[in-house]
Amino acid sequence: MAAVAGCELCAAGGSAGWVEVAADARLRVVRVLDAPEFPAFYRVIWRDHVAELSDLSDVDCAHCLGVVVAVERVLRHELAPTKINLAALGNMVPHLHWHVIARFDWDSHFPQPIWGMRQREPMPPAVARLRQPLNKLDELIRRSVGP
Repeated sequence: MAAVAGCELCAAGGSAGWVEVAADARLRVVRVLDAPEFPAFYRVIWRDHVAELSDLSDVDCAHCLGVVVAVERVLRHELAPTKINLAALGNMVPHLHWHVIARFDWDSHFPQPIWGMRQREPMPPAVARLRQPLNKLDELIRRSVGP
């Protein structure tokens, strides 16, 4: 399916709000940059402009969910978060994508969703509290989902 004009997830160059860490012909995995309070926040973005997981064939659906699980496994193994949040809302951008977010009991919003009410100011800042640097996480994710 062709890209849809105005869809930020269809844009060939991506967004200044993320960095691509892995990709194949069907999807890409990006680390979100515009949510610094949640540095281990990744998105799995389906390349074709479809709105729902059920729009995919069974094979594509399994591939998409397999990548979501691969990203989750890296985050769990490397960061030992309190919880992983998975979301495929698409209310604002109706283009199939999954949020995979490592959450910690010390993060600014926990136990609220990242879009909820702030609960605290983490000190030191969130990125400094991670057990692994972001570039290492990116590389491990790239290896876990790459061809």
